[in-house]
Order: sequence, then C-alpha cells, then structure tokens
Amino acid sequence: MEKHIWNPQAECMDRKELEALQLERLKALVDYCDKNVKFYHDRFEKHGITADKIKCLSDIQYIPYTTKEDLRDNYPFGLFSVPQKEIVRLHASSGTTGNPTVVGYTRGDLENWSEQVARIVYAAGADENSIVQICFGYGMFTGALGLHYGLERIGATVVPTSSGNTEKQLKFMRDFGTDTIVATPSYCLYLAESAKERGIDFPLDQYKLKLGLLGSEGCTPEMRKQIEESWGNGFFCTDNYGMSELNGPGMSGECIMRNGLHINEDHFLCEVIDSKSGDVLEKGSTGELVVTNLTKRGIPMLRYRTKDITNINYEKCECGRTTARMSKIIGRSDDMLKIRGVNVFPTQIESALIGIDSISPHYQLVVRREGFSDTLEVRVELIDASLLEVYGELEKLRRRIHDKIKAILGIEIKVTLVEPKTIERFTGKAKRILDLRNQ
Repeated sequence: MEKHIWNPQAECMDRKELEALQLERLKALVDYCDKNVKFYHDRFEKHGITADKIKCLSDIQYIPYTTKEDLRDNYPFGLFSVPQKEIVRLHASSGTTGNPTVVGYTRGDLENWSEQVARIVYAAGADENSIVQICFGYGMFTGALGLHYGLERIGATVVPTSSGNTEKQLKFMRDFGTDTIVATPSYCLYLAESAKERGIDFPLDQYKLKLGLLGSEGCTPEMRKQIEESWGNGFFCTDNYGMSELNGPGMSGECIMRNGLHINEDHFLCEVIDSKSGDVLEKGSTGELVVTNLTKRGIPMLRYRTKDITNINYEKCECGRTTARMSKIIGRSDDMLKIRGVNVFPTQIESALIGIDSISPHYQLVVRREGFSDTLEVRVELIDASLLEVYGELEKLRRRIHDKIKAILGIEIKVTLVEPKTIERFTGKAKRILDLRNQ
C-alpha cells in the first residue's frame, strides 16, 4: 500500500538495484575525492586506496573515517573540492568549542538537497496544499533553509518566521491558517503552552495546526505524545534527521507509519559501528551512525562519524518504500554521561518524566564531582507553584520521580523540584546538561 511517495522510482527501488547504484556512486566519489581533495588524496595514498579497489560495498571499511575534528583542522575551506566560483552557498556550525565546521554547496548539491527534503516532508504528510511555518532560525544553521527549499519544491506555502518572538508566531498561525510547523520538539511544545495561556482571548480552536515536522533535537515517543496532546485537534508529529556536514535536514525522515526514519539511500550510504573500537557492526545492531554522502561535491564527505546512536532496519515498510529505516536517535556518544560506571542518556530521563502529573516536560541534568565519583541531579519543573507549600505532597511527588528514574538507570540520583517557568526554554536545540565537574 503506497502512501504519499514523492519519488517512487528512488524510494521504492529494488534493493539489489539500489546497492548497485550505491556501489557505482561510491566508486565515483572515491575517484573524485582522490583527484580533487588533497586531504583525501593523502589519506588514500597512505592506505593504498583507489576507486578500482572498491569491489563491493563492504570494501568501504578500508577507507578511514572522517570526523568533525578533520573539518575544524581544515577550516575554513580545506576540504572543499571545487573553486570558490562554483560554491553558491556556505553554512557553518556555531563553533562554540573551537573553529566552526564550514560546509559549501554547488548548484548540484542544492538541487539534490531540496530533492532529499521534498521526499521526507511529503512522506510525513505535507503537500502543495500545506501552509508551513518554519520556526527554525534562519542563518548559518542549515535547518531553516534546508526545509524551506524542500517544502517549496513540493509546492507548499512557506511562512519563514524564523525562531523566537512567540507572540508573533502564534498570531501568524491564527491569521494565516498555518497547518504545518517546522520546529524543535521543545519549542513546538512551548508554543502549545503559550497558546493555552492565551486561551481566553484566542482559544485553541483558532489554530489549524495538523502536522509537525520536528527536528534538530531528539524527541522521545513520550515527548511526542505530550506535544500532540497539547495541541490537540488531531495534531500529528514526525521526526526527521540530518546534519550540516551531510547537507542538513533531509538524510532521513518518518513516513506517516512512523516506524523508523526512511534514509534517502540513493544519496547516503550508512553504516553502524562500535564507537570505541571503530569496528563495523552487523546489520540490525545498535551503535554509532557513520554516513557517506554519495552525491555531495562541494565538500565531499566519506564515512563521516555522526556520534549519534541508532540502528537500521532494512525490511520493506508498510508505506511501500523499500529504503532502510533508522530508529530514532537514542543519544549521542558525546552526550552520554557516565555516572558511577553507568551510561546515561538524557532521553532516558525524559521518558521517565513525561506522563507524571504535576510536572512540566522541562528538565535539566546537573553533573557534579563529589570526592572521586560523579553525581547526577535531575531538576524538574512544577506546573503549580502552590505545591511547594505542601511538603507531604511535594515529597511524595519527588520520591515517585526519583524511584522511576532510578528503576531505569539503576543508580542513585538526586531529584530537585523547582518553581514553574524557572528552567530555560529554548527556541533552538534544547541544552539539557549542566556540567559542573570542573568547577
């Protein structure tokens, strides 16, 4: 049963045909990088790699990984493969921990990118009748412009509000009849909270939102359920995935079945590896996602280590697509906290918190060093400040949260309940971890 497929020829390709195309494009990419990027040429020479030595897809394992550090070490244009006159756009990360990672696009890259995004937004349910409000920040971040051009490609009406200015966001939603929103999960939920607060003047039935194209940060099933219930009226959220090093959003996204994120495999070759050893894992295993962008030329990307933890399902989907599906990101290998020998991901805490009465979905993890071990404090925001005055009820709630998280993590943690609206809201990617171990 085929459902809302933008490019059936690419998205429903026979797997043998798809893998033959991937191999052809991989060999062409290796040859291209060898001739046009000194960084890759030197690496290939050192490891004895040529396009002729790539006989099957598994031979990719002989190519060294590319990392974010490689991009920073070659800042700004050291990994580019074409003259500046062929680069029609630049994007870059914030560079908060060093040099920004800079990426460049040829006209062909932008064409491929908009096609990739068109597929995932169409799979989620957007089409030429959609009015889409983009609440990502426009600028060097790839999210806003990436979704913008993909949505225009399918004929949707785009409302480029950018991030922030919640009052105006809500006004445009009501006045324009916005039915689809592009945002981070946390900001989409914050907008719902804000709309409810203005319910006396502007009831929720004045909003026509039906579809959320959420990305840029993780969204657990529990968080998604809360977002959908907060907006009501049949609001339906989907998740999509990408990063600037690989183009931006558009590498993968959920169809309306919401059973994994379909990968645009004619453009992206994915592997799952053990983060510590670097070994490629068997199909179906959970580990770090490694991606080769088979068609990008402005800044080619071979075996890029994303640091995102996931697994990949190669079974055909009920929607009719044959492309592999990656699971929602479990966490990042560099976001993972190790508390007294136990691996902790923020998503585990989020799953435990959502659904508990009297608390909001906003939380913060505080990590400290006490003696020779690390400790974890979970700060949770109350919905009603009056509960702070009822010690017995407050303690019962705190204990309930504590026991639920401890049951999941298996370690002792501290839970602190704080007043409403005291945990920072983010219009972009939410920052959940406050690391005080060096203070």
